This record gives sequence, structure tokens and C-alpha cells, in this order.
Amino acid sequence: MLAKEATELMKCEVGINQKTKTVLCVACSAGGHLTEALLAIKYVKFNRYFVTYGEEHVRSRLQGEDVCYVVNPYQNPLLHLKNAWQSLRILIRKRPKIIVSTGASVAIATCILGKMMGCKIIFIETGARVKTPSLTGTLLYPISDVFLVQWKALLNHYPKAIYGGPLL
Repeated sequence: MLAKEATELMKCEVGINQKTKTVLCVACSAGGHLTEALLAIKYVKFNRYFVTYGEEHVRSRLQGEDVCYVVNPYQNPLLHLKNAWQSLRILIRKRPKIIVSTGASVAIATCILGKMMGCKIIFIETGARVKTPSLTGTLLYPISDVFLVQWKALLNHYPKAIYGGPLL
């Protein structure tokens, strides 16, 4: 599915109204996750900000964007707690209505806490997962309002997901 079609689907499924001052949070890791997120929101015209971690290539790629940097909690329970605290502070300050995520672990706390605060969650399973689900996708599937997969084989793992086709 083309990025423009994905945007239209998100508007329809989540009930987005462009006339309101909707704030969109894009929570994702660096690299391919960020590339997919940028493609997914390419045609979205809302106020938006990113939650990610601050590597040099991320900083240069998101230059001119509103970015909130959090710690990368990769497989470290203490860093997950720190990430959750940072994410909560950002959510309280920014008050997004919608969170779009392509994963990975850096986005888990933002999505879970955002859901508890009433945000709509749109999760796009990474295109790198062709046959098996990601840990982040498995954790966020039950709380997602819209869950998109890029490969049909993943519909076996996520029966309520929407097949959108590859972003890349």
C-alpha cells in the first residue's frame, strides 16, 4: 500500500479530523524503523513530534522536526523504567491524540502510557518481519486501535491486523 493510502486509512480508522489541532506522536527506533515511520506519515499534515533516541544520523535526518529524545532501553529493565519516565513526561507535556509507531523497544512505553491517557495507537509492524511477529508488535497488538502488517503471512499471527503492503 502506498504511504498516501496508509494515511487515508489511518484517518478513516481512527477518526482523525484535519480541522482540529490534532497532535501526532511518532515513536520509533532509529534506522529502518525511522525510515518506515517517515514514509507512513509522509502525507500527514497534523502537528507532530517524534520520540526516538539521539544518534547522530537520527539528529541529522530529523533536522527541522520537533523531536524528543529518550534513552534506548534495549533489553535493560532499568533503562525501560527510565524510558517510561521520560515518555510519561513527554506525553503529559505534548498531549498527543494519536501515536504512530513502527517499533522497536524505544516506543513501547510511549504507546502503553499513551493508551492509558486516551491516545489512539496505530502500530505498523516492521517490514523486516515477514513471517514471524516482533516482540514489540506482540506487546502492542492488544492495545492498538489500528495494527498494520506489511506481509500477508503475518495475518496468521495478528488476525485483526490490516494488510497494507510494504512501505519500502
